[in-house]
Amino acid sequence: MDALSDVLKSVHMDGAVFLNAEFTAPWCVRGESGWAIYRDRVAPAEHMVFFHFIMQGCCKLRLRDTGEMVEAGAGDLVLFPQDDRHLMGSDLHIAALGDEGTGAAEVTDDPQFIQIRYGGGGDATRFVCGYLLCSRSMCRPLFEALPRMLRIPIGDGHAAALLRELLQAGVRESLHASPGTASTLAKLAELMLVEAMRRYVESLPPEGRGWLAGLRDAHVGRALALMHADPAKPWTVEELARASALSRSALAERFAALVGEPPMQYLMRWRLALAAQRLRSGNEAITRIAEHSGYESEAAFNRAFKREFGVPPAVWRRSGMGSESLAKAEG
Repeated sequence: MDALSDVLKSVHMDGAVFLNAEFTAPWCVRGESGWAIYRDRVAPAEHMVFFHFIMQGCCKLRLRDTGEMVEAGAGDLVLFPQDDRHLMGSDLHIAALGDEGTGAAEVTDDPQFIQIRYGGGGDATRFVCGYLLCSRSMCRPLFEALPRMLRIPIGDGHAAALLRELLQAGVRESLHASPGTASTLAKLAELMLVEAMRRYVESLPPEGRGWLAGLRDAHVGRALALMHADPAKPWTVEELARASALSRSALAERFAALVGEPPMQYLMRWRLALAAQRLRSGNEAITRIAEHSGYESEAAFNRAFKREFGVPPAVWRRSGMGSESLAKAEG
């Protein structure tokens, strides 16, 4: 089991396709309508990732605060791992849909799923939009390693055809909810994210840094896989180094350079993320959760948990989410 698969396996992921759009040039829209639709249903401790998949045509996308811009065409998937507000359109210098002086879009009434047509009548761009939901703490290693706006070329091959089929299935499920729809959408969301992350890892430059670059490194990736496979084991840097075919100092230096923190600190934070999930999902005794997390005493576990999440485990469990503290702890 590799660490990326283990992170995704450990995370309960939900998702939905909420927008099926056709825009004709010239056009410009604000990429934030999904949050307005779904924010009342999202638990504060959950992490939301928006995506757009371009089915036909092309467009530009720009982060609203920094001005960073990418151009995307048919077969491109664009992810916003930190739920950043953005503009998208054929021309980002014109007024966005909803601004004073812009025309009205043709929109369906369905509050669960939007179908929209808008623009000046020129070249058409078609895309579907959706979101993924997961626990902030469980997804931290992955989403901290990603840029705020990520364009992933899926292309025209088999993978692109598969992704189109997945998204079209998501559109159908979102339009016609039936028993099993939530489970189907969750699986579709996970499959889409796995394919996107695999392609992104393959595209990273050899000198790249971050958690995903660490996965690709033979030595650091081995250490990550070992920690994820058995997080309760009392690992030491020496043991991980031997298993990774490096000296202790070489692994510690290489791990910190790629992942951004020492091996034992990474392991501690992953254990606490797993503990937070177990606290939310059942009534297991805190003492037992502490043992599974590698802590010899409940007191030591309580101190570590509070440093990471801002509240003790018992308070976290009673609150159900610990939203404000979690948001503060994870920036």
